[in-house]
Amino acid sequence: MFSPATAHIPTPLAPERLPEHVPLAVQTRDGLVESVHCGSVIAIAADGRALLTAGEPLAPFYPRSALKPLQAVAMVRAGLELPDELLALASASHSGAAAHRDGALRILDMHGLTPADLENSTDLPYGFREREEWVGGGRKATRLAQNCSGKHAAMAATCVVNGWRVPGYMDPAHPLQQLVARTVADLTGEEPERTSTDGCGTPLFALTLRGMARAFGRLASATGSGSAEAAVAGAMRRHPGMAAGEDRDVTALMRLVPGLLAKDGFEGVQLVGLPDGRAVAVKISDGGDRARMPVTVHLLAALDVDTSPLAGIAAAPVLGGGRPVGLLQAVDFLASPETANSPDAL
Repeated sequence: MFSPATAHIPTPLAPERLPEHVPLAVQTRDGLVESVHCGSVIAIAADGRALLTAGEPLAPFYPRSALKPLQAVAMVRAGLELPDELLALASASHSGAAAHRDGALRILDMHGLTPADLENSTDLPYGFREREEWVGGGRKATRLAQNCSGKHAAMAATCVVNGWRVPGYMDPAHPLQQLVARTVADLTGEEPERTSTDGCGTPLFALTLRGMARAFGRLASATGSGSAEAAVAGAMRRHPGMAAGEDRDVTALMRLVPGLLAKDGFEGVQLVGLPDGRAVAVKISDGGDRARMPVTVHLLAALDVDTSPLAGIAAAPVLGGGRPVGLLQAVDFLASPETANSPDAL
Protein backbone atom coordinates (compact mmCIF):
# COMPACT_ATOMS: atom_id res chain seq x y z
CA MET A 1 0.00 0.00 0.00
CA PHE A 2 1.42 3.39 -1.01
CA SER A 3 2.17 5.92 1.66
CA PRO A 4 0.64 9.41 1.09
CA ALA A 5 4.17 10.79 1.48
CA THR A 6 5.30 8.95 -1.65
CA ALA A 7 2.16 9.32 -3.76
CA HIS A 8 3.66 12.29 -5.65
CA ILE A 9 6.76 10.40 -6.84
CA PRO A 10 6.63 10.07 -10.65
CA THR A 11 6.81 6.72 -12.38
CA PRO A 12 10.43 5.97 -13.40
CA LEU A 13 11.27 5.90 -17.10
CA ALA A 14 11.37 2.46 -18.67
CA PRO A 15 15.01 1.34 -19.14
CA GLU A 16 14.58 0.97 -22.90
CA ARG A 17 13.91 4.72 -23.18
CA LEU A 18 17.24 5.71 -21.62
CA PRO A 19 20.14 6.68 -23.93
CA GLU A 20 22.96 4.15 -24.04
CA HIS A 21 25.62 6.35 -22.47
CA VAL A 22 29.02 4.93 -21.54
CA PRO A 23 31.69 5.85 -18.95
CA LEU A 24 33.69 8.87 -20.12
CA ALA A 25 35.53 10.11 -17.03
CA VAL A 26 36.38 8.95 -13.53
CA GLN A 27 37.44 10.53 -10.30
CA THR A 28 39.93 8.54 -8.26
CA ARG A 29 40.99 9.01 -4.65
CA ASP A 30 44.15 7.23 -3.56
CA GLY A 31 43.84 4.74 -6.40
CA LEU A 32 40.17 3.91 -5.87
CA VAL A 33 37.52 4.99 -8.38
CA GLU A 34 35.25 7.27 -6.40
CA SER A 35 32.90 8.57 -9.13
CA VAL A 36 32.11 7.70 -12.74
CA HIS A 37 30.69 10.16 -15.29
CA CYS A 38 28.89 8.63 -18.27
CA GLY A 39 27.77 10.25 -21.50
CA SER A 40 28.05 10.24 -25.27
CA VAL A 41 30.44 11.94 -27.69
CA ILE A 42 31.17 12.30 -31.38
CA ALA A 43 33.95 13.73 -33.50
CA ILE A 44 33.19 14.41 -37.16
CA ALA A 45 35.11 15.30 -40.30
CA ALA A 46 34.32 18.42 -42.33
CA ASP A 47 32.03 16.35 -44.54
CA GLY A 48 30.01 15.17 -41.54
CA ARG A 49 31.53 11.69 -41.50
CA ALA A 50 31.95 10.28 -38.00
CA LEU A 51 35.59 9.93 -37.00
CA LEU A 52 35.19 8.84 -33.37
CA THR A 53 32.19 8.02 -31.21
CA ALA A 54 31.23 6.75 -27.79
CA GLY A 55 27.84 6.06 -26.30
CA GLU A 56 24.79 7.04 -28.34
CA PRO A 57 25.58 10.23 -30.31
CA LEU A 58 22.33 10.01 -32.26
CA ALA A 59 20.11 10.13 -29.17
CA PRO A 60 18.15 13.41 -29.11
CA PHE A 61 19.31 15.82 -26.40
CA TYR A 62 18.87 19.49 -25.55
CA PRO A 63 22.01 21.49 -26.45
CA ARG A 64 20.95 24.26 -24.06
CA SER A 65 23.25 27.30 -24.33
CA ALA A 66 25.39 25.64 -27.00
CA LEU A 67 22.61 26.83 -29.33
CA LYS A 68 23.53 30.48 -28.76
CA PRO A 69 26.07 30.82 -31.60
CA LEU A 70 23.45 29.34 -33.97
CA GLN A 71 20.87 31.81 -32.70
CA ALA A 72 23.40 34.60 -33.26
CA VAL A 73 23.91 33.45 -36.86
CA ALA A 74 20.16 33.76 -37.39
CA MET A 75 20.23 37.32 -36.05
CA VAL A 76 23.13 38.34 -38.28
CA ARG A 77 21.35 36.81 -41.25
CA ALA A 78 18.37 39.01 -40.29
CA GLY A 79 20.49 42.14 -40.54
CA LEU A 80 21.79 42.64 -37.00
CA GLU A 81 25.11 44.48 -37.04
CA LEU A 82 27.16 44.71 -33.87
CA PRO A 83 30.81 45.39 -33.01
CA ASP A 84 32.74 42.16 -32.58
CA GLU A 85 32.79 42.21 -28.80
CA LEU A 86 29.02 42.66 -28.65
CA LEU A 87 28.38 39.95 -31.24
CA ALA A 88 30.47 37.63 -29.05
CA LEU A 89 28.28 38.67 -26.11
CA ALA A 90 25.16 37.86 -28.14
CA SER A 91 26.54 34.29 -28.37
CA ALA A 92 27.50 34.09 -24.71
CA SER A 93 26.60 32.43 -21.48
CA HIS A 94 28.45 35.24 -19.77
CA SER A 95 29.73 35.35 -16.22
CA GLY A 96 27.91 38.57 -15.34
CA ALA A 97 30.96 40.83 -15.06
CA ALA A 98 30.59 44.58 -15.50
CA ALA A 99 31.82 44.30 -19.10
CA HIS A 100 29.05 41.81 -19.87
CA ARG A 101 26.29 43.83 -18.24
CA ASP A 102 27.52 47.05 -19.82
CA GLY A 103 27.74 45.30 -23.20
CA ALA A 104 24.11 44.20 -23.01
CA LEU A 105 23.15 47.77 -22.15
CA ARG A 106 25.10 49.02 -25.17
CA ILE A 107 23.21 46.68 -27.49
CA LEU A 108 19.92 47.92 -26.09
CA ASP A 109 20.88 51.60 -26.24
CA MET A 110 22.11 51.30 -29.84
CA HIS A 111 18.58 50.26 -30.83
CA GLY A 112 16.51 52.57 -28.65
CA LEU A 113 15.76 49.89 -26.08
CA THR A 114 16.08 49.61 -22.30
CA PRO A 115 16.44 46.72 -19.83
CA ALA A 116 12.64 46.81 -19.48
CA ASP A 117 12.49 45.32 -23.00
CA LEU A 118 14.34 42.16 -21.92
CA GLU A 119 12.14 39.11 -21.39
CA ASN A 120 14.69 36.58 -20.09
CA SER A 121 14.46 35.15 -16.59
CA THR A 122 16.17 36.91 -13.69
CA ASP A 123 19.27 35.49 -12.02
CA LEU A 124 22.45 36.30 -10.17
CA PRO A 125 25.71 36.43 -12.17
CA TYR A 126 26.85 33.00 -13.35
CA GLY A 127 30.55 33.40 -12.56
CA PHE A 128 31.60 32.45 -9.03
CA ARG A 129 33.70 35.56 -8.41
CA GLU A 130 31.16 37.80 -10.14
CA ARG A 131 28.33 36.34 -8.08
CA GLU A 132 30.20 36.84 -4.81
CA GLU A 133 30.85 40.49 -5.65
CA TRP A 134 27.25 41.01 -6.74
CA VAL A 135 25.72 39.45 -3.62
CA GLY A 136 28.32 41.14 -1.42
CA GLY A 137 27.09 44.46 -2.78
CA GLY A 138 23.58 43.67 -1.62
CA ARG A 139 22.18 43.24 -5.13
CA LYS A 140 19.49 40.78 -6.18
CA ALA A 141 18.77 38.73 -9.29
CA THR A 142 18.07 40.79 -12.43
CA ARG A 143 17.56 40.13 -16.15
CA LEU A 144 20.73 42.05 -16.97
CA ALA A 145 22.90 39.95 -14.63
CA GLN A 146 21.47 36.68 -15.98
CA ASN A 147 23.95 34.87 -18.23
CA CYS A 148 21.76 35.13 -21.37
CA SER A 149 21.21 38.91 -21.27
CA GLY A 150 23.54 39.54 -24.21
CA LYS A 151 21.55 37.13 -26.38
CA HIS A 152 18.25 38.64 -25.30
CA ALA A 153 19.44 42.20 -25.90
CA ALA A 154 20.50 41.11 -29.40
CA MET A 155 17.15 39.40 -29.99
CA ALA A 156 15.24 42.55 -29.05
CA ALA A 157 17.61 44.58 -31.25
CA THR A 158 17.03 42.24 -34.20
CA CYS A 159 13.31 42.88 -33.86
CA VAL A 160 13.91 46.64 -34.07
CA VAL A 161 16.11 46.21 -37.14
CA ASN A 162 13.37 44.28 -38.93
CA GLY A 163 10.35 46.21 -37.70
CA TRP A 164 9.09 43.20 -35.74
CA ARG A 165 7.27 43.66 -32.44
CA VAL A 166 9.63 43.49 -29.47
CA PRO A 167 7.16 42.30 -26.82
CA GLY A 168 6.76 38.56 -27.12
CA TYR A 169 9.99 38.03 -29.05
CA MET A 170 10.46 34.65 -27.31
CA ASP A 171 7.18 33.26 -28.62
CA PRO A 172 7.90 30.32 -30.98
CA ALA A 173 5.46 31.88 -33.46
CA HIS A 174 7.32 35.22 -33.50
CA PRO A 175 9.15 35.96 -36.79
CA LEU A 176 12.47 36.03 -34.95
CA GLN A 177 12.04 32.57 -33.44
CA GLN A 178 10.74 31.20 -36.73
CA LEU A 179 13.97 32.42 -38.34
CA VAL A 180 16.04 30.91 -35.53
CA ALA A 181 14.30 27.56 -36.00
CA ARG A 182 15.02 27.58 -39.75
CA THR A 183 18.65 28.56 -39.15
CA VAL A 184 19.18 25.80 -36.58
CA ALA A 185 17.74 23.25 -39.03
CA ASP A 186 19.98 24.59 -41.80
CA LEU A 187 23.19 24.51 -39.76
CA THR A 188 22.61 21.14 -38.10
CA GLY A 189 20.99 19.44 -41.09
CA GLU A 190 18.29 18.16 -38.74
CA GLU A 191 14.69 18.83 -37.85
CA PRO A 192 14.23 18.87 -34.04
CA GLU A 193 12.97 15.64 -32.51
CA ARG A 194 10.92 17.86 -30.19
CA THR A 195 10.95 21.40 -28.78
CA SER A 196 10.90 22.79 -25.26
CA THR A 197 11.78 26.01 -23.42
CA ASP A 198 15.28 26.86 -22.23
CA GLY A 199 16.01 28.21 -18.78
CA CYS A 200 16.04 31.81 -20.02
CA GLY A 201 12.71 31.34 -21.82
CA THR A 202 13.70 30.98 -25.49
CA PRO A 203 12.61 28.00 -27.62
CA LEU A 204 14.85 24.95 -27.23
CA PHE A 205 15.34 22.19 -29.80
CA ALA A 206 16.12 18.51 -29.23
CA LEU A 207 18.89 17.58 -31.67
CA THR A 208 21.69 15.02 -31.90
CA LEU A 209 25.35 15.37 -31.05
CA ARG A 210 26.13 14.73 -34.72
CA GLY A 211 23.85 17.57 -35.84
CA MET A 212 25.32 20.03 -33.35
CA ALA A 213 28.87 19.00 -34.28
CA ARG A 214 27.98 19.60 -37.93
CA ALA A 215 26.81 23.13 -37.08
CA PHE A 216 29.99 23.99 -35.15
CA GLY A 217 32.16 22.60 -37.91
CA ARG A 218 30.37 24.91 -40.35
CA LEU A 219 30.80 27.94 -38.11
CA ALA A 220 34.46 27.27 -37.35
CA SER A 221 35.42 26.75 -41.00
CA ALA A 222 33.34 29.60 -42.46
CA THR A 223 35.13 32.35 -44.36
CA GLY A 224 34.14 35.47 -46.26
CA SER A 225 33.04 38.94 -45.23
CA GLY A 226 29.41 38.23 -46.11
CA SER A 227 29.12 35.05 -44.05
CA ALA A 228 27.05 35.26 -40.87
CA GLU A 229 28.73 32.07 -39.67
CA ALA A 230 32.18 33.58 -40.13
CA ALA A 231 31.10 36.79 -38.39
CA VAL A 232 29.86 34.97 -35.29
CA ALA A 233 32.80 32.57 -35.09
CA GLY A 234 35.32 35.38 -35.63
CA ALA A 235 33.75 37.53 -32.94
CA MET A 236 33.84 34.70 -30.40
CA ARG A 237 37.44 33.84 -31.21
CA ARG A 238 38.60 37.44 -30.96
CA HIS A 239 36.67 38.08 -27.74
CA PRO A 240 36.47 34.80 -25.80
CA GLY A 241 36.17 36.71 -22.55
CA MET A 242 32.94 38.27 -23.80
CA ALA A 243 31.70 34.90 -25.12
CA ALA A 244 32.09 33.43 -21.62
CA GLY A 245 34.18 35.21 -18.97
CA GLU A 246 37.42 35.14 -17.06
CA ASP A 247 38.17 31.97 -15.07
CA ARG A 248 36.04 29.94 -17.52
CA ASP A 249 37.41 26.82 -19.18
CA VAL A 250 35.85 27.61 -22.59
CA THR A 251 37.62 30.98 -22.53
CA ALA A 252 40.93 29.26 -21.83
CA LEU A 253 40.24 26.69 -24.55
CA MET A 254 39.75 29.35 -27.24
CA ARG A 255 42.74 31.38 -26.08
CA LEU A 256 45.11 28.40 -25.94
CA VAL A 257 44.21 26.72 -29.26
CA PRO A 258 44.30 29.23 -32.13
CA GLY A 259 41.28 29.08 -34.43
CA LEU A 260 39.24 26.84 -32.16
CA LEU A 261 35.58 27.74 -31.50
CA ALA A 262 34.00 26.55 -28.25
CA LYS A 263 30.68 26.87 -26.47
CA ASP A 264 29.42 25.10 -23.38
CA GLY A 265 25.85 24.47 -22.28
CA PHE A 266 24.10 23.59 -19.05
CA GLU A 267 23.62 19.92 -18.22
CA GLY A 268 27.11 18.84 -19.28
CA VAL A 269 27.19 19.98 -22.91
CA GLN A 270 30.31 21.02 -24.84
CA LEU A 271 30.74 21.84 -28.54
CA VAL A 272 34.01 22.57 -30.32
CA GLY A 273 34.62 23.47 -33.97
CA LEU A 274 38.03 23.48 -35.67
CA PRO A 275 39.11 25.73 -38.57
CA ASP A 276 39.33 22.75 -40.95
CA GLY A 277 35.66 21.89 -40.36
CA ARG A 278 36.15 19.05 -37.93
CA ALA A 279 34.12 19.26 -34.73
CA VAL A 280 33.42 17.46 -31.48
CA ALA A 281 30.27 17.29 -29.34
CA VAL A 282 30.02 16.07 -25.75
CA LYS A 283 27.06 15.32 -23.48
CA ILE A 284 27.67 14.26 -19.88
CA SER A 285 24.64 12.21 -18.89
CA ASP A 286 24.39 13.25 -15.24
CA GLY A 287 24.31 16.92 -16.22
CA GLY A 288 27.37 17.68 -14.10
CA ASP A 289 29.92 20.18 -15.33
CA ARG A 290 33.25 18.91 -14.07
CA ALA A 291 33.76 16.04 -16.55
CA ARG A 292 32.89 18.12 -19.63
CA MET A 293 36.32 19.61 -20.31
CA PRO A 294 38.55 16.56 -19.57
CA VAL A 295 36.41 14.55 -21.99
CA THR A 296 36.58 17.30 -24.62
CA VAL A 297 40.37 17.60 -24.39
CA HIS A 298 40.68 13.82 -24.73
CA LEU A 299 38.62 13.97 -27.93
CA LEU A 300 40.74 16.80 -29.34
CA ALA A 301 43.93 14.88 -28.59
CA ALA A 302 42.50 11.89 -30.46
CA LEU A 303 42.05 14.20 -33.47
CA ASP A 304 45.77 15.06 -33.29
CA VAL A 305 45.12 18.58 -32.02
CA ASP A 306 48.06 19.79 -29.96
CA THR A 307 46.56 19.74 -26.47
CA SER A 308 49.80 20.31 -24.57
CA PRO A 309 48.74 23.88 -23.68
CA LEU A 310 45.53 22.48 -22.18
CA ALA A 311 47.09 20.51 -19.33
CA GLY A 312 45.50 22.86 -16.81
CA ILE A 313 41.95 21.98 -17.94
CA ALA A 314 42.50 18.42 -19.19
CA ALA A 315 42.29 16.98 -15.66
CA ALA A 316 41.57 18.24 -12.17
CA PRO A 317 43.29 17.26 -8.91
CA VAL A 318 41.25 15.68 -6.14
CA LEU A 319 42.23 17.10 -2.77
CA GLY A 320 42.39 15.52 0.64
CA GLY A 321 43.36 17.74 3.54
CA GLY A 322 44.44 20.38 1.04
CA ARG A 323 46.85 18.12 -0.86
CA PRO A 324 46.34 16.13 -4.09
CA VAL A 325 45.24 12.56 -3.44
CA GLY A 326 43.56 11.71 -6.74
CA LEU A 327 42.50 12.91 -10.15
CA LEU A 328 39.43 13.62 -12.25
CA GLN A 329 40.28 12.54 -15.80
CA ALA A 330 38.89 11.06 -19.00
CA VAL A 331 38.99 7.31 -19.56
CA ASP A 332 39.83 5.61 -22.87
CA PHE A 333 36.27 5.69 -24.21
CA LEU A 334 36.70 6.13 -27.97
CA ALA A 335 35.49 3.74 -30.63
CA SER A 336 37.65 3.17 -33.68
CA PRO A 337 36.83 5.04 -36.91
CA GLU A 338 35.71 1.73 -38.41
CA THR A 339 33.18 1.23 -35.62
CA ALA A 340 32.06 4.85 -35.74
CA ASN A 341 31.14 4.58 -39.42
CA SER A 342 29.65 1.11 -39.46
CA PRO A 343 26.05 0.85 -40.67
CA ASP A 344 24.96 -0.33 -37.23
CA ALA A 345 26.51 2.73 -35.54
CA LEU A 346 25.73 5.72 -37.74
